[in-house]
Amino acid sequence: MPSILISGASRGLGLEFTRQYAAAGWRVYATCRNPEGADRLHALGAETVSLHRLDVASEESIHAIARELEGVPLDIVLANAGIAEPRRVTPETITRSDWLDVITINTFAPLALVGALKPNLLAGEQKKAVAVSSLMASISSNSWGTQYVYRASKSALNALWRNLSVEWKDDGIICALIRPGFVKTEMTNFQGDLTPEETVTGMRSVLNGLTMEGSGCYHSYDGKQLPW
Repeated sequence: MPSILISGASRGLGLEFTRQYAAAGWRVYATCRNPEGADRLHALGAETVSLHRLDVASEESIHAIARELEGVPLDIVLANAGIAEPRRVTPETITRSDWLDVITINTFAPLALVGALKPNLLAGEQKKAVAVSSLMASISSNSWGTQYVYRASKSALNALWRNLSVEWKDDGIICALIRPGFVKTEMTNFQGDLTPEETVTGMRSVLNGLTMEGSGCYHSYDGKQLPW
C-alpha cells in the first residue's frame, strides 16, 4: 500500500487530497494542528487515514512528527499547509510580523518538514517531496501586482525546492512544486475557477506521473510547466 503524509489536512486542498488518496487505497497520514477538532477528517471514516498533530509553525512539532513516524516509509510527503496575508496590504503598511508569519509557514515549514522526514522518504518506494506553490511565485508571470509577502514566500519556496532537487538527486528523491490554480477554498473566500475536487484530481495525476526528469520543476494542476 503506497503512503503519503499531508500537512494542513483538516480543510481545503489538504482535506480533498486526504479524501482522494484514501479512496484510491493509499495509507494517509493526515496532519493538522488540532486532530481532535478536525470533524471533516473524522467524517471521512476512512480506515487507511490516521490523524496526527502537526503545527508547521513550530520546529518542535515538526521534530515530534518525525519521532512519531520514525521508521515509517513514505512515498510522498506533501507540504500543503500555507497562509496568505490580507490582499490589500501595501508597501506602506506591511509589518515585520506580516513577513515572519507568512514566511515561517509558507517557506520555512515545508523545507523543515521534508528535511525531518527525509529518512521516511528514503524508505519509501516513490520518494517524492512535494510542495504546494502558486502562480504568484512566478516572477515573469507577475502582471497584476499585490500580495507582496505571499508572492515572496512562494518564490522563495520555489528556490528552496530547486535547491533540494539538486542536493537530493543522488538520493533518488524527486522534489517537485505543484500549483493548484485559483481554487474555491477558505483561503480564497470560496472564490475561484476550480473546485477542490477538480484541482486535486489534476494534481494527483501530475504527481502520479512524476519522474526524476520532472524534479526541480514547477508543475501546474493541468500538467503544464510554469515559468519561473
